[in-house]
Amino acid sequence: MVSFSVNANRFDPYKNFKFRVKWDGKYVAGVSKVSALKRTTEVVSHRHGGDPSSSRRSPGRTEFEAVTLERGVTHDTEFERWANKVWNFGSGLGAEVSLKDFRKDIILEVYNEAGQLAIAYKVFRCWVSEFQPVGELDANANAVLIATLKLENEGWERDYDVPEPTEPSFTEP
Repeated sequence: MVSFSVNANRFDPYKNFKFRVKWDGKYVAGVSKVSALKRTTEVVSHRHGGDPSSSRRSPGRTEFEAVTLERGVTHDTEFERWANKVWNFGSGLGAEVSLKDFRKDIILEVYNEAGQLAIAYKVFRCWVSEFQPVGELDANANAVLIATLKLENEGWERDYDVPEPTEPSFTEP
Protein backbone atom coordinates (compact mmCIF):
# COMPACT_ATOMS: atom_id res chain seq x y z
CA MET A 1 0.00 0.00 0.00
CA VAL A 2 1.26 3.46 -0.92
CA SER A 3 0.97 6.13 1.74
CA PHE A 4 1.21 9.84 1.13
CA SER A 5 2.00 12.72 3.40
CA VAL A 6 0.18 15.80 2.25
CA ASN A 7 1.58 19.28 2.64
CA ALA A 8 -1.37 21.03 4.25
CA ASN A 9 0.26 24.41 3.58
CA ARG A 10 0.49 24.00 -0.22
CA PHE A 11 -2.52 25.65 -1.80
CA ASP A 12 -1.35 26.16 -5.39
CA PRO A 13 -1.04 23.35 -7.95
CA TYR A 14 2.31 22.74 -9.63
CA LYS A 15 3.10 24.80 -12.72
CA ASN A 16 3.52 23.25 -16.17
CA PHE A 17 6.74 25.06 -17.11
CA LYS A 18 9.29 23.45 -14.75
CA PHE A 19 10.17 19.98 -16.01
CA ARG A 20 12.98 17.80 -17.34
CA VAL A 21 13.14 14.67 -19.49
CA LYS A 22 15.65 11.89 -18.88
CA TRP A 23 16.66 8.82 -20.90
CA ASP A 24 19.69 6.54 -20.70
CA GLY A 25 20.33 8.01 -17.25
CA LYS A 26 20.95 11.52 -18.65
CA TYR A 27 18.85 14.65 -18.93
CA VAL A 28 17.96 15.58 -22.49
CA ALA A 29 19.11 19.10 -23.25
CA GLY A 30 16.71 21.84 -24.24
CA VAL A 31 13.32 20.09 -24.19
CA SER A 32 10.83 22.96 -24.15
CA LYS A 33 7.53 21.14 -24.61
CA VAL A 34 6.11 17.69 -23.78
CA SER A 35 2.62 16.63 -24.83
CA ALA A 36 0.18 15.34 -22.23
CA LEU A 37 0.32 11.82 -20.86
CA LYS A 38 -2.98 10.21 -21.78
CA ARG A 39 -4.47 6.74 -21.61
CA THR A 40 -7.86 5.58 -22.83
CA THR A 41 -9.64 2.39 -21.81
CA GLU A 42 -12.24 1.01 -24.18
CA VAL A 43 -15.69 0.28 -22.82
CA VAL A 44 -17.06 -3.23 -23.37
CA SER A 45 -20.86 -3.39 -23.29
CA HIS A 46 -22.57 -6.70 -22.58
CA ARG A 47 -25.79 -8.07 -21.21
CA HIS A 48 -27.17 -11.37 -20.12
CA GLY A 49 -30.24 -12.78 -21.86
CA GLY A 50 -32.36 -12.52 -18.72
CA ASP A 51 -31.32 -8.93 -17.93
CA PRO A 52 -33.62 -5.99 -18.55
CA SER A 53 -33.07 -4.02 -21.73
CA SER A 54 -30.06 -2.18 -20.31
CA SER A 55 -26.42 -3.15 -20.82
CA ARG A 56 -23.60 -3.60 -18.36
CA ARG A 57 -20.23 -2.03 -18.98
CA SER A 58 -16.75 -3.17 -18.11
CA PRO A 59 -13.22 -2.04 -18.98
CA GLY A 60 -11.62 -3.39 -22.14
CA ARG A 61 -8.27 -2.74 -23.79
CA THR A 62 -6.20 0.26 -22.65
CA GLU A 63 -4.23 2.34 -25.14
CA PHE A 64 -1.55 4.91 -24.34
CA GLU A 65 -1.21 7.95 -26.59
CA ALA A 66 2.14 8.87 -28.09
CA VAL A 67 4.21 11.49 -26.29
CA THR A 68 5.68 14.34 -28.34
CA LEU A 69 8.87 16.15 -27.30
CA GLU A 70 9.92 19.50 -28.75
CA ARG A 71 13.16 21.40 -28.38
CA GLY A 72 15.15 24.09 -30.10
CA VAL A 73 17.55 22.91 -32.78
CA THR A 74 21.20 22.82 -31.66
CA HIS A 75 24.22 20.65 -32.44
CA ASP A 76 23.02 18.06 -29.89
CA THR A 77 22.24 14.87 -31.84
CA GLU A 78 20.29 12.87 -29.22
CA PHE A 79 16.91 13.19 -31.01
CA GLU A 80 18.41 12.18 -34.36
CA ARG A 81 20.47 9.29 -32.99
CA TRP A 82 17.39 7.74 -31.37
CA ALA A 83 15.23 8.31 -34.47
CA ASN A 84 17.91 6.63 -36.61
CA LYS A 85 17.65 3.46 -34.52
CA VAL A 86 14.11 2.95 -35.87
CA TRP A 87 14.98 3.65 -39.49
CA ASN A 88 18.41 4.54 -40.79
CA PHE A 89 18.67 5.54 -44.44
CA GLY A 90 21.39 3.76 -46.38
CA SER A 91 22.04 1.06 -43.80
CA GLY A 92 21.14 -1.73 -46.23
CA LEU A 93 18.19 -4.05 -46.77
CA GLY A 94 17.11 -5.70 -43.51
CA ALA A 95 19.40 -3.52 -41.37
CA GLU A 96 17.28 -0.36 -41.15
CA VAL A 97 16.16 -0.99 -37.55
CA SER A 98 18.43 -1.40 -34.53
CA LEU A 99 16.30 -4.13 -32.94
CA LYS A 100 18.50 -4.41 -29.86
CA ASP A 101 18.06 -0.85 -28.60
CA PHE A 102 15.44 1.16 -30.53
CA ARG A 103 13.20 1.22 -27.41
CA LYS A 104 13.97 3.29 -24.31
CA ASP A 105 12.26 4.07 -21.04
CA ILE A 106 12.05 7.78 -20.33
CA ILE A 107 11.41 9.71 -17.15
CA LEU A 108 9.40 12.92 -17.02
CA GLU A 109 10.16 15.01 -13.93
CA VAL A 110 8.05 17.94 -12.71
CA TYR A 111 9.55 20.51 -10.32
CA ASN A 112 8.02 23.05 -7.96
CA GLU A 113 8.77 26.76 -8.20
CA ALA A 114 11.84 26.34 -5.96
CA GLY A 115 13.34 23.80 -8.38
CA GLN A 116 12.66 20.78 -6.14
CA LEU A 117 11.56 17.50 -7.71
CA ALA A 118 7.85 17.13 -6.98
CA ILE A 119 6.45 14.46 -9.34
CA ALA A 120 7.97 11.94 -11.75
CA TYR A 121 6.48 9.60 -14.34
CA LYS A 122 8.15 6.62 -15.97
CA VAL A 123 7.15 6.05 -19.61
CA PHE A 124 7.91 2.51 -20.78
CA ARG A 125 9.29 1.00 -24.00
CA CYS A 126 9.21 4.18 -26.07
CA TRP A 127 10.26 4.27 -29.71
CA VAL A 128 10.33 7.04 -32.30
CA SER A 129 7.41 6.95 -34.73
CA GLU A 130 7.91 10.48 -36.10
CA PHE A 131 11.00 12.65 -36.27
CA GLN A 132 11.13 16.21 -37.52
CA PRO A 133 14.73 17.46 -37.32
CA VAL A 134 13.89 20.96 -38.57
CA GLY A 135 10.59 22.74 -38.14
CA GLU A 136 9.10 25.23 -40.54
CA LEU A 137 11.52 27.78 -41.95
CA ASP A 138 10.20 31.31 -42.49
CA ALA A 139 12.35 34.30 -43.47
CA ASN A 140 9.71 36.68 -42.07
CA ALA A 141 9.41 35.01 -38.66
CA ASN A 142 11.13 35.77 -35.41
CA ALA A 143 11.13 32.34 -33.73
CA VAL A 144 13.28 29.45 -32.55
CA LEU A 145 13.84 26.53 -34.92
CA ILE A 146 12.13 23.47 -33.38
CA ALA A 147 12.89 19.73 -33.64
CA THR A 148 10.13 17.24 -32.79
CA LEU A 149 10.20 13.62 -31.65
CA LYS A 150 6.99 11.54 -31.38
CA LEU A 151 7.33 8.58 -29.02
CA GLU A 152 5.02 5.59 -29.09
CA ASN A 153 4.96 3.85 -25.72
CA GLU A 154 3.51 0.87 -23.90
CA GLY A 155 2.36 2.71 -20.82
CA TRP A 156 3.41 4.96 -18.02
CA GLU A 157 3.15 5.15 -14.27
CA ARG A 158 3.82 7.66 -11.57
CA ASP A 159 6.98 7.10 -9.56
CA TYR A 160 5.56 6.95 -6.04
CA ASP A 161 9.08 6.83 -4.57
CA VAL A 162 9.39 10.58 -5.29
CA PRO A 163 8.29 12.22 -2.02
CA GLU A 164 6.57 15.57 -1.74
CA PRO A 165 9.35 18.12 -1.27
CA THR A 166 9.73 20.12 1.92
CA GLU A 167 9.17 23.58 0.53
CA PRO A 168 11.49 26.40 1.58
CA SER A 169 10.22 29.30 3.64
CA PHE A 170 11.61 32.73 4.34
CA THR A 171 12.11 33.50 8.01
CA GLU A 172 10.73 36.69 9.45
CA PRO A 173 13.31 39.26 10.66
